[in-house]
Amino acid sequence: MICMQKMGTRSIALILIVLLAATACSKKKPTSLKPGKTSSKTGLAYNGKDGFEVKQYKALPAGPDLVYIEGGRFTMGSLEEDVMTRRDNPKRTVSIQSFYMDQTEVANVHYLEYLNAVQRDSSEEFYAKALPDTNVWFNELSFNDSYVTMYLRHPGFRLYPVVGVSWVQANDYCAWRTAAVSQSNNAKGAAAAGGKKKKGFSFGKKKKAEGEAVAAAADAPAPQLRIESGYVMPPYRLPTEAEFEYAAMAMIGTQYSDENQANSRIYPWDGSTMRNPRGRKQGTMLANFKRGPGDYAGIAGKSNDGAIITQEIRSYPANDNGLYDMAGNVSEWVYDVYRPLSNSDVNDLNSFRRDGYQDEAKNYDSKNNNSMVDDKLRVYKGGSWSDVAYWLSPGTRRYMDQDSATAMVGFRCAMIATGTHKE
Repeated sequence: MICMQKMGTRSIALILIVLLAATACSKKKPTSLKPGKTSSKTGLAYNGKDGFEVKQYKALPAGPDLVYIEGGRFTMGSLEEDVMTRRDNPKRTVSIQSFYMDQTEVANVHYLEYLNAVQRDSSEEFYAKALPDTNVWFNELSFNDSYVTMYLRHPGFRLYPVVGVSWVQANDYCAWRTAAVSQSNNAKGAAAAGGKKKKGFSFGKKKKAEGEAVAAAADAPAPQLRIESGYVMPPYRLPTEAEFEYAAMAMIGTQYSDENQANSRIYPWDGSTMRNPRGRKQGTMLANFKRGPGDYAGIAGKSNDGAIITQEIRSYPANDNGLYDMAGNVSEWVYDVYRPLSNSDVNDLNSFRRDGYQDEAKNYDSKNNNSMVDDKLRVYKGGSWSDVAYWLSPGTRRYMDQDSATAMVGFRCAMIATGTHKE
């Protein structure tokens, strides 16, 4: 009898403990997306008549084609022998915050979409400035004339990476894309705020006074959304050099327990060769590039990479971050201005080289043609269809004037990641 009473008391005590634990767990901790109804510091109610507005927020999905790249540390710089003897990419450990990057390069059809919007809503002058230089294909000693007229606009090349685009034009595309993708988000935000749907926008219109290219509303603008609303999307932009290199190496695929990594990577894939080492596609090329003088793709019937020039996006395997053509196809513009000592000078967190700061252009003798370095010299990376394998290593770096363009350089966009990422 006594034993039964003891068991009953223990059961009641256990039930009480469980109920208390459940009650404690039911009070959810505030998060950025669900901050609760009152301030955890003052106890004052949010969203009251005279209170501070803090709305519950459902995270917007990432923009189209963007892939989440989880941040971390990596060794930035070339793992190849410095055959160019530039000594501008020594190895250094840096850390990169999480961000988003386009799964693929911007293709011809994507850039034509941009040109269509610019032609419809902007000045003729701005449209002319937005046009890629198709003459990058022309060579007096080669018959590439057909690419000059066909490559950008023919449907057969729709999903080939756009080329002939300068760094400046690539940045303009990023600004237009931000406006285009934000339009639907702004409509949602305006509706949530009780406003009217924004009907459209234009890019590249002239200000009456200055005559500059700006993004402006084509119709009556929707209510201006504040960043605090959560419906203002971060801008698209070119990736920084460090972001591109980190995303290309994709070291997430080489790690095991305790923050250790099995190996580093020379290319965006494992191993020191350019071919798939295993599986049913064993022996196939992992990127398109130039194997040697005059050898752009091997022999007919046994073409090693299937592409004499560029190739359709997604034609080669993605790296461990899910990104395509981070080596080969076309090299890609990045955001940084070029300086020989960037890897030594930049901060070891979110490394980035700005123009007009430290190691100034006036320190270089460009006037007497003893140096090319100035604040308009921009970095491009990744290696192209016309490059030998050395340049396919993410640590290698080259540069070109921001207003220049070639048939070997394209681009893709990036964006910061806001808050906590959940699959």
